[in-house]
Amino acid sequence: MALNVLIIPDKFKGTLTAPAAAEAIAAGWHKARPHDRLDLLPMSDGGDGFGETMSRLLGARRHTIATQNAAHQPHRGQWWWAPHTRTAIIESAQIIGLALLPPGRFHPFELDTFGLGLAFRAAARKGAQRCLVGIGGSATNDGGFGCARALDWEFLDNANQPIDRWIDLPALAVARPPKPRRLFRELIVAVDVHNPLLGPRGATRVYGPQKGLKPADFPLAERCLDRLKTVAARQFGRNVAGEPGTGAAGGLGFGLRCFLGARLRPGFELFARFAELPKRLRSIHLVITGEGAIDRSTLMGKGVGEIARTCRHAAIPCIGLAGMLRNRIAVQRRFEEVHALAPDLTSPEQAKAQPAFWLTQLAQTVAAHYIEHR
Repeated sequence: MALNVLIIPDKFKGTLTAPAAAEAIAAGWHKARPHDRLDLLPMSDGGDGFGETMSRLLGARRHTIATQNAAHQPHRGQWWWAPHTRTAIIESAQIIGLALLPPGRFHPFELDTFGLGLAFRAAARKGAQRCLVGIGGSATNDGGFGCARALDWEFLDNANQPIDRWIDLPALAVARPPKPRRLFRELIVAVDVHNPLLGPRGATRVYGPQKGLKPADFPLAERCLDRLKTVAARQFGRNVAGEPGTGAAGGLGFGLRCFLGARLRPGFELFARFAELPKRLRSIHLVITGEGAIDRSTLMGKGVGEIARTCRHAAIPCIGLAGMLRNRIAVQRRFEEVHALAPDLTSPEQAKAQPAFWLTQLAQTVAAHYIEHR
């Protein structure tokens, strides 16, 4: 029997974009099951690829602006514009992303989100009333301080002198907002993690090491973000630092929530809404998803895990394909099947060298198995 198959992968980080992964899976599946009807729906839960993914769903066009990367170097940044709905789409990874910087060249104390604020300015000048932002993949840990400064917030010490670097935030006495304070009628931030701003599960300790922070750097980084939180709470009468997602992207979730009035939403929830996922699933017999590594973190709100959970509730079989598979026993309970390039088919080195080839091979193998046993 021919199946209606929804192919809905996230990126295979560092090797394949979500669209490229979808094409590779589709090519392999078609070789083994040429009569199945394949629907390709690459996804993003707020990290790399968010802009391209959401722009396809909303019919937005790419724009380029002169901005700055996280190290304040000149950078040609990308954002997307849907004039019919006056919606801007911004992907932080395209502007202040870690992948844009030479590995190990800069310490996070030297980096901030200023360039992202310039992108917001461009969107506001274009006339955007709604802005969707994916904040995953950033190189920063500044709590959105740089972004706020780019939007004319002033951060002053007790001597009424401006604070220009986020590592000087322990001296912060007052945060002075611009007029007008809000750029957009609606600012929605897609986050792919639930972490708060501070503490053992906060931005610094959980994600700082990925960006170059060492344990010896943690106390200063935490003092900076804690002071930013304290002053903001005192001035604006509300402490949002404990809200889920405020620790995303080095505290950028907190900064956008606090200084720009953003609403934080799980990235998968946002994607599913605009993709009309429940409607699509009504006619689907099988779902295939995947990402670079399927592990316990996949099940903690990330897109691939949420797809599997959604399918389980809808009684639709879901197959997970990964570059690498960790914690197999824990993750396979969520999926109908889980398979990995390494070590199932090849070595990790070969999988990274030829990811599209091996993902196509894996999909073909899984499809052939599906023929035999379903």
